[in-house]
Amino acid sequence: MHQARLIVNRLLLGACGLVLLGFGGTALLGGLDLLRRWHFPSAWPWDRPQQVLLSDADRTRWNDQGWWWPVVIAALAVILLFSLWWLLAQVRRRRLSEVLVDTDDGETAQVNGRALEDALSAEAGSFPGVDRAATRLVGRRTHPRTWLSLRLAPHGDPARTVALIADEALPHARDAVGTDRLPTEIRLRATSHRADRVL
Repeated sequence: MHQARLIVNRLLLGACGLVLLGFGGTALLGGLDLLRRWHFPSAWPWDRPQQVLLSDADRTRWNDQGWWWPVVIAALAVILLFSLWWLLAQVRRRRLSEVLVDTDDGETAQVNGRALEDALSAEAGSFPGVDRAATRLVGRRTHPRTWLSLRLAPHGDPARTVALIADEALPHARDAVGTDRLPTEIRLRATSHRADRVL
């Protein structure tokens, strides 16, 4: 699902880019009078520097029709809503409510996603130098991924903390969901603190 969404996103972005590049490039070539110099066919749109993109006739063709403005407004509203949905889909991380675990007997068991998040956060938060830990489980139920946010104390060692996560916390989480692969993104932040006063 994640890979399919990436492919769809790239195809949509590529198609939008090609359309915009085609229209913009054609208008630019006409504005610089390069189409005439390079002997493009005369039927090519916007082939003269003085030519406008939309003539008065094109802009006012359907103004006297009662359906024109409602259709224009509806089309623009649909495009805006689709663009907003697409943008939100890119930035949203869908949280998993459960993870499917293979029990090696042809059946599957369900592990509560929130319980797994809490367990991983609690273990990561118990490591030296970690003030706070938060976990979000994303991906698919059969192929989960984790997003781990850690706030380090002023004396925290980032390298040591990441090593502890990789060597202790993540193996426990992988055992809990019965998988040998649990991709994890770790974000580290330092706790802000006041400088010590020297008397």
